[in-house]
Amino acid sequence: MKLLIVADGRSPITRRWISMLQPLGYEINLVSTYPCSPLDGVRNIAILPVAFARFAGSQAGGSATKKPASRRNLIARFRSLASSLRHWLGPWTIPFYQREFLTLIESFKPDLVHALRIPFEGMLASYTPKSIPLILSTWGNDLTFHAPSTLRMARCTHRALERADGLMSDTLRDIRLAGEWGFSLKKPTLNVVGNGGINLAEIQTAGKETTPADPPQVINPRGFRSGSVRNDTFFKSIPLVLEKRPEVRFLCPWMAGQREALDWVERLGINQNVTLLPMLSQAELWREFARSVMSISVSVHDGTPNSLLEAMSVGCLPVCGDIESIREWIVDGENGLLVDPSSPASLAAAILRGLEDSDLRRNAAERNLEMISSRAEVSLVRQKVADFYQRIGKKK
Repeated sequence: MKLLIVADGRSPITRRWISMLQPLGYEINLVSTYPCSPLDGVRNIAILPVAFARFAGSQAGGSATKKPASRRNLIARFRSLASSLRHWLGPWTIPFYQREFLTLIESFKPDLVHALRIPFEGMLASYTPKSIPLILSTWGNDLTFHAPSTLRMARCTHRALERADGLMSDTLRDIRLAGEWGFSLKKPTLNVVGNGGINLAEIQTAGKETTPADPPQVINPRGFRSGSVRNDTFFKSIPLVLEKRPEVRFLCPWMAGQREALDWVERLGINQNVTLLPMLSQAELWREFARSVMSISVSVHDGTPNSLLEAMSVGCLPVCGDIESIREWIVDGENGLLVDPSSPASLAAAILRGLEDSDLRRNAAERNLEMISSRAEVSLVRQKVADFYQRIGKKK
């Protein structure tokens, strides 16, 4: 099979997805919306920087730690403004890349096109000729945050989903919502984790030699994500926790040098208990999960976060915002804790409960490992994706 992936080529999610596919022996070409370095297993890479991708941030964050602190702070300061501008102006850039995209289609001659998210890769991929099957993936906040942000975003989302021949989503919620955004639910769908699956052996090997942090450590692996993660709730909860457990330490990857994080730490006087780290390698992050009592993710828009699955894989108790997509994985009080993402008191109470309830942590660790093994392990995901690709490919 000749497969054309349309994605952010810098993103760890894109790279892990392509790595997952390699054993299948496909010929893979990539249209990346961001300039990126070569990827193993990809024959050709073309760059189409739609929606001002040369200037905008990315969840990949691949070069974030190389930027001077002053530039990182400037980016952080205008993150929300940049996101809003992309919602208003980004969709209007898509038609300008139609001819180049169709030229690439003609050059690569794919049997199947797969866009790994809707804004803005799926919008670009919607120009795929109807003779070639198109699959869209949704993950994160494609339909809950981006799609309704502006009228033009809504129309482009609807157009992309209407054109798609198949839909992959990391949540059942998004499959349901896709039906409201133009996708015919008579077409094939697949609910599968969006990062290509969890390599349990790899993750557990990385954390095998670690010991629990002493004093106890709580990790927030989400960084700053405009419109989705409530880090204000997270930071405000810390003094409430420290009133009863002053020894607890809080670890925050992706936040070193971030002005917003530094302001919260200084304002709340919690610098002795909070460590702001730069972007960690995958193995480093897994080791910190293994050392931590719990992982915090207070989001209001989300799919299935990769960090959630990784924390679950090594027995780190997940504490998450109580939203529909997370409830597909976490039952409150059984294999994790769910909180009101706008309430520091609710989060602080959950953290304290997680620190004190060793039975909850032990039972959750056992249940979560079983869940990852049966729903998200990489070999299972690979087979489901291969079967879905074949199913969609044969329909044309």
